[in-house]
Amino acid sequence: MSTRVGVVTFPGSLDDRDAQRAVRFAGGEAVALWHGDHDLQGVDAVVLPGGFSYGDYLRCGAIASHSPIMREVVAAAERGVPVLGICNGFQMLTEAHLLPGGLIRNDHGSFVCRDQVLRVENTSTAWTNGYTEGQEITIPLKNGEGGYIASAETLERLEGEGLVAFRYVGVNPNGSLDDIAGVTNERGNVVGLMPHPEHAVEAGFGPDTALAMRSGVDGLTMFASALRSLLAA
Repeated sequence: MSTRVGVVTFPGSLDDRDAQRAVRFAGGEAVALWHGDHDLQGVDAVVLPGGFSYGDYLRCGAIASHSPIMREVVAAAERGVPVLGICNGFQMLTEAHLLPGGLIRNDHGSFVCRDQVLRVENTSTAWTNGYTEGQEITIPLKNGEGGYIASAETLERLEGEGLVAFRYVGVNPNGSLDDIAGVTNERGNVVGLMPHPEHAVEAGFGPDTALAMRSGVDGLTMFASALRSLLAA
């Protein structure tokens, strides 16, 4: 029986189908979930995809964090179910207080779209166990409000407890404090990041690499890691 990964669609989601496709490429069964429901359909993991949920009114991810299904996502995360928030999904996780900190407008005031090098800082999470610590990967990035912020006390805790999951390398594209691109909770089952791993899962459609144009598939490992974690549980 295949591992079932739910992907939630909100009004304004753009990358839900891409996330479903990434789950299938990793060998899982993608299950479409709807923001207005209270049913996770018994899935083994959840992905909150990128986009502009509710038009990014109020604050990015703020309204979505109060959607009916988010009550179920929060409860599942607290039970240890793996949850991944990508871009707008990362914003939802911080707004729902499943992850610390928050995301604000890029420091240069412009939307950014680029292939971004990241360093994997924590390989003990459900979503990063397939990488090696310090590994540099290339993942597409596209955001207008991707600047990660947190209090000095929270940053000290994140750094001290190894809760930074990914860090920007080469260039900080949005002014994130400490070059933070993604974080994890203490348990390691909830991870959020601004770059889009679902756009780097198939050769010919990913970032450029030294081997060939569009050949990057570094994002596939993130989804495969979660499936591996669930099978090992």
